[in-house]
Amino acid sequence: MSQIEIAADEAVTLTSDLIRIDTTNTGDPATLVGERAAAEFVAEKLTEVGYEIEYVESGGRNRHNVITRLPGADRSRGALLVHGHLDVVPADPAEWSVHPFSGAVQDGYVWGRGAVDMKDMVGMTLAVARYYKREGIVPPRDIVFAFLADEEAGGKFGAQWLVEHRPELFEGVTEAISEVGGFSVTLKDDVRAYLIETAEKGIRWMKLRARGTAGHGSMIHRDNAVTTLSEAVARLGNHRFPLVLTDSVKEFLAGVTEITGWDFPEDDIEGAVAKLGNISRMVGATLRDTANPTMLTAGYKSNVIPSVAEAAVDCRILPGRLEAFNRELDEILGPDIEKEWMELPPVETTFDGAIVDAMTASVLAEDPGARTLPYMLSAGTDAKSFQSLGIRNFGFAPLKLPADLDFSALFHGVDERVPVEALKFGTRVLDRFFRAA
Repeated sequence: MSQIEIAADEAVTLTSDLIRIDTTNTGDPATLVGERAAAEFVAEKLTEVGYEIEYVESGGRNRHNVITRLPGADRSRGALLVHGHLDVVPADPAEWSVHPFSGAVQDGYVWGRGAVDMKDMVGMTLAVARYYKREGIVPPRDIVFAFLADEEAGGKFGAQWLVEHRPELFEGVTEAISEVGGFSVTLKDDVRAYLIETAEKGIRWMKLRARGTAGHGSMIHRDNAVTTLSEAVARLGNHRFPLVLTDSVKEFLAGVTEITGWDFPEDDIEGAVAKLGNISRMVGATLRDTANPTMLTAGYKSNVIPSVAEAAVDCRILPGRLEAFNRELDEILGPDIEKEWMELPPVETTFDGAIVDAMTASVLAEDPGARTLPYMLSAGTDAKSFQSLGIRNFGFAPLKLPADLDFSALFHGVDERVPVEALKFGTRVLDRFFRAA
């Protein structure tokens, strides 16, 4: 067995081991359980083969990040950042076929919360990093490996904190890769396209608040905060923002047309996107802004009208649309609704250059006849923080997936899992990429 095959097998084991560490991040620091344990696990695996690491506490005793740098042959070149987060969203074991923190390897998959978001990429990256150190492999340029906390809550104690307080750790980095890209989708006639993320929608997590007059629930009330808020939330939740085709989406659709011959006419773009099958939800969400109400909070007793009612709304905004989005938001909500929010910017780069050529060549060496295409992610990643350092960001966590696997549904979903062979494939692709990038 070759050394890269050994590394590929190790990637499967490491992914399973990482899933077994419950790193649930609810956004409430009081409920954190395992981010520190996962960081310690990664640190041990790196130091075991000779890496010198930076072990950075970013927000209390349970928020830890691990960063190390592998020197390259040409230290004058811009460095490559490979980053992955260690935290995961919650999972209810009662809903799963296997326990979400079992890391079970069965039926050709590694199962558990984080299998695709994103302990698979962490496992593959860690396996290749260990392989390079054991074998004394020197990449063409410096590679900075970063294993981060708190991405699922916006990165306040992970990427954001490091960018603000320890930017020297990323000195000289010009390009970065991370999650939610490089995975395959099967199009016409068994032709696989590997989608490389070049753009992300902006995120706004918003709290809406209405105020009224408190009183007894049996009386007539014309100034009910719950009613005012509910009407505003309903208007926002039912609103359809305008269709906007960004350059990233146009380039993706043009690539699909070239492969399949399918048309994507602008007068029925959403109907045409439905042809894309399992990824149509992901692509469809990049055609317009969205604002989805997610939580409502009001009152403390059924016969008491409260003076305040609040709602949480998850907004995702296309690049270049912020001012127009704000105008529409004000028109929809009206003057009686208070707004406060936490905002993360959109990300966008072009699908070109030596790094894209290296990604494409690495994928095609393992899957001849395939294609690579750029696409926009409707969600967000730690790239939003790293772009403030002038770093060019891509999603490239390569996986060759079965044609019938609904991959996008696995993110934050029940029975999250990643194919064993996809992990091995991705490890080989990353090895080729690191040697060429």
